[in-house]
Amino acid sequence: MKKLLKQFAKFGVVGVIAFIIDYGLMVLLTEAFGVNYLISATISFTVSVIFNYLASMRYVFTHKDGMSRRREFVIFVVLSVIGLGLNDLLMWIATGLVGISYLISKIFATAVVMVYNFVTRKVFLDAGDEPLAEQIGESVE
Repeated sequence: MKKLLKQFAKFGVVGVIAFIIDYGLMVLLTEAFGVNYLISATISFTVSVIFNYLASMRYVFTHKDGMSRRREFVIFVVLSVIGLGLNDLLMWIATGLVGISYLISKIFATAVVMVYNFVTRKVFLDAGDEPLAEQIGESVE
């Protein structure tokens, strides 16, 4: 459990930096250049995913033996595209339907997508010592 918490903390640090890139670029594109918030959110999310892949696979997750870096990147991107869809859907609901500022809805969407990202990357990309289910089960006992 201690190892899982340490890994999640590293994921959090990488995530905070990725969020600063994502949020900052989104605000810059929307406010300074007049880009629609959903388009700017998509662009900024994509840029942050590239940073996140490089940092996550270097500092957070252990590379699986037998998995090529190309396959690893493709899986990372597929999971990230799903996360992007979730991000944009949550922002659209919060901003487009409910009327919450895109600046606030982005924070909420990011929190939800962060949990999704950690769990899916842990399951599909990490060659950790134990499967996630066993690590979580250990904390329950």
